[in-house]
Amino acid sequence: MPLDKNGIARRIAQELQDGYYVNLGIGIPTLVANYIPAGINVVLQSENGLLGMGPFPLEEEVDADLINAGKQTVTTLPGSSIFSSAESFAMIRGEHVDLTVLGAMEVSEKGDISNWKIPGKMVKGMGGAMDLVASAKNIIVAMQHTSKDGQSKLLPSCSLPITGLGCVKKIVTDLAVLDITPNGFKLLERAPGVTVEDIIKATTGKLIVEGEIPEIAT
Repeated sequence: MPLDKNGIARRIAQELQDGYYVNLGIGIPTLVANYIPAGINVVLQSENGLLGMGPFPLEEEVDADLINAGKQTVTTLPGSSIFSSAESFAMIRGEHVDLTVLGAMEVSEKGDISNWKIPGKMVKGMGGAMDLVASAKNIIVAMQHTSKDGQSKLLPSCSLPITGLGCVKKIVTDLAVLDITPNGFKLLERAPGVTVEDIIKATTGKLIVEGEIPEIAT
């Protein structure tokens, strides 16, 4: 069956490497903080000015002054630091972030990303994502494979305003894990119980399927 939001976050957490500085975007990406594998040390950065972000707090740990970029309460780890958003964006623009995990509304087969809509809608602008996609060394997208009405979000080209061109390296959806290659989306893994045919039907952009496609380890 398709992965839920926590399943997507858990799979993305497998991409973390020891010593990484990681920025987690709003939405599903924030859940990655709860699934950092044992034995590796990563430093989570929140663009509103926090380095050393921990997992979401238990009820008795909630501090309303400690929030991430999505206004959710978070925890801090020993050695964490709090600073202005100006310093935070200097860190981002200076390419000091190893991995950025972002949500998206659309991704093209060329690795273009759209993750904001027009003013007046639920997402009012691109926020810090414009800086992140321009500066990050590696970008992984966490998203649903299709919209609520069943339309593919993995497209030949994006129809919504572009946040960044050719910047996405990997996508983890509720159905699959895919790499962006010069020839299109390459299917790497599929959600448990989801068939390759299901993924083909849900993908409008060019999809490369080679050999046996393993299930995502949950």
